[in-house]
Amino acid sequence: MNALARLDAPTPDDEFTEPAAVDDGPNKRDLIAGLEKGLAVIEAFDQDRPRLTISEVAARCNLTRAAARRYLITLEYLGYVSSDRKMYSLSPKVLRLGQSYMHSARLPRIVQPELHKLAYALKEASSAGVLDGDDVICIAATEAGRLVSSTLQPGTRVPAYCTANGRVLLSTKTPDEVDAWLARQTLEPRTPHTLTGSDALRAEIARVRSQGYATVDQEFELGLRTISVPLKNYRGEVLAAMNISAQASRVSLEQLVSDCLPALLQAQARLRSTL
Repeated sequence: MNALARLDAPTPDDEFTEPAAVDDGPNKRDLIAGLEKGLAVIEAFDQDRPRLTISEVAARCNLTRAAARRYLITLEYLGYVSSDRKMYSLSPKVLRLGQSYMHSARLPRIVQPELHKLAYALKEASSAGVLDGDDVICIAATEAGRLVSSTLQPGTRVPAYCTANGRVLLSTKTPDEVDAWLARQTLEPRTPHTLTGSDALRAEIARVRSQGYATVDQEFELGLRTISVPLKNYRGEVLAAMNISAQASRVSLEQLVSDCLPALLQAQARLRSTL
């Protein structure tokens, strides 16, 4: 029996554990537990934890140590993970997964040219993101020659609660959905300016919903000011959020609104007919 055949052999660890109930979700017998857990192992690595032991992967993915070891061995065999003694890390091959989305997905390809127009017209950085659980994932970005923040690049994740794109996307939820979302959060102060009170954040999200755009003044990163608007399709559904980011030392919050909001709204209108 060859190595791949051995890896394909069913074991008790591959049995599916029932996920949390989701309305209109697929039947559990149609889901492949091994794939779900393998992707969870990949997601266990992040900027704060680039190298993990088997025990750490097991704890982060709610697996037994034996199961975590087998998933890591499989991913290493396939080239997605590398190991150095007891430590594991992702290999560059994982980038293929993100590149497959960036090269095939319609949304980034449509949004990117508009970001370039905005960034070079305003001489500021611009990016677009989508909500994924507690975070916003950047799907397209350009800095127009200005290094504003290391987070303004495709694939980066930032907290939704303290970013302009995040608040715009949260404002599309109903008040009950916002309450449920806030109940799951740990609102940590990223800077001295970060809103960390649930009531204050709930009120800010409601204000964003009412006015149609969000501003964040150094709440996520000191020295970074951002303004964001939602990106809607022709049916009015919000698909993403788009922002302009500037250095606080150069641009006041008032200037950011007066100079950048009109251009963002124009780009929003142009994109609505094509999304």
